[in-house]
This record gives sequence, structure tokens and C-alpha cells, in this order.
Amino acid sequence: MSVNPERQTDPSLRPTSVSTLVVAALAAAATAWLLISTSDLFYRISPLPWTGAGVLAVLAIAEAYLAQNTSARIQRKPGSLPVHALSVARFAALAKASSLVGALSSGFSAGLLLWLVMEPTDEAGSSVPVAATTLVTAVALIAAALWLERSCRVPDNPENEGDETGRR
Repeated sequence: MSVNPERQTDPSLRPTSVSTLVVAALAAAATAWLLISTSDLFYRISPLPWTGAGVLAVLAIAEAYLAQNTSARIQRKPGSLPVHALSVARFAALAKASSLVGALSSGFSAGLLLWLVMEPTDEAGSSVPVAATTLVTAVALIAAALWLERSCRVPDNPENEGDETGRR
């Protein structure tokens, strides 16, 4: 195995791209639409369970709390404990994974909701609130995860402006 000296690798963790989340949501919406419209899958799982929306809501609340707490700890606000670097790295990984899960869940819920609205049966109509709530909680999870990811960033340090490495 040879090493290419011209190829520079940057091992840093990059912020979640909005385009990645949009593509994931669109792919999940298309998958939901195709699965539901080409089979009788909906009628086999009907009525839709509320557990999906509940789990997404709990995750969104937990990540919003972590985001607020982590931000205060990184900025060293009075009364907040210092934060461990490994914990911040774990929170950032959780945030990236959660934003993708939220995008996939919101896309799937949107595709399902669109199909339910167009389906003329009473069974489909009674599942609209569940799908809509799941969509809203998935979007809330995306927002909380992006907030947590943003909270994990190291703030700019004005003491390091003269140093070209950015390190103390």
C-alpha cells in the first residue's frame, strides 16, 4: 500500500450539510410513496402507532437540553461545570446521526402523509394525525440535532489571532 503525498486528508469532523439532509428526506419520501402506493402495506400496519412520534419527541427534547447545557459549558458561563472534550465529540456524533435520522423520518412521514391525504378511505383519514405529528416531531429532532451540533463548536479565541496555527 503506497501513500500519495499529494493527497491531503483532513480528519476533522465537518458540519452537517443541509443538502445531505434534503436529499435523505427526499429519498425517504419517495421510498415511502412507492412502498405504500404499490402494495397493501398500509392496510397491514393500519392503524399507525403513535410510538414513532413519541420517540422522536423525546429525542428532540433530550438533544435540545444537551444543546443548551453544552453551549453554556463550552462558553464557560457562570455556574456551569467544565465540559470534557470526549463528551463534546460524542455529542457531535450523536447530533450528526440524529439529524440524519430526523431527515429520513421526516421524509418518510411526508411521503406517507401525502399518500394518506390523497387516499379516499376512512382508514387513511384516521391515520393523518399520526403521520402529521410524526412529521412535526421529526423536524423538531432535526432542529435540535443541528442546534446540538452547533453548540459543540469551539468558540473563537481572540487571544490566538496573532498565531498562524491558531493554537496556544
